[in-house]
Amino acid sequence: MPNLTPVTTDTAPGAAGHYSQGMIAGQTLYISGQLPVLPDRSPLADMSFEAQAEQAIANMLAILTAAGGTTQNLARVTAYIVGVENWPRFNAVYARMLPDARPARTVVPVPELHYGYLVEIDAVALLDAAHG
Repeated sequence: MPNLTPVTTDTAPGAAGHYSQGMIAGQTLYISGQLPVLPDRSPLADMSFEAQAEQAIANMLAILTAAGGTTQNLARVTAYIVGVENWPRFNAVYARMLPDARPARTVVPVPELHYGYLVEIDAVALLDAAHG
């Protein structure tokens, strides 16, 4: 039987489908794609690209924290952004919110995302041995 532990927190939006916010497999945390949705699912007051990027990253970090991790545990981040022209804007928000973390990262420009959002982000983190 695999050692899998779901991660849930009310500091990030709950899963809206058949998935977990995060899943710990051994010492590895997999964070599901996070859209720019407030934890209570209410809309953002500011729907600018920057505000959406901030909220999506904040949701990812909330799940990381709930699993007992910090930005120093991040091994890989993947961001899906609508429009390649938003790449520099995403990079600026990302660098501001994760100033000391430099995990492997991929930014994927896409034509559209669910519900018309402009950013989705997921991550993989390696947790301390106490989590395994």
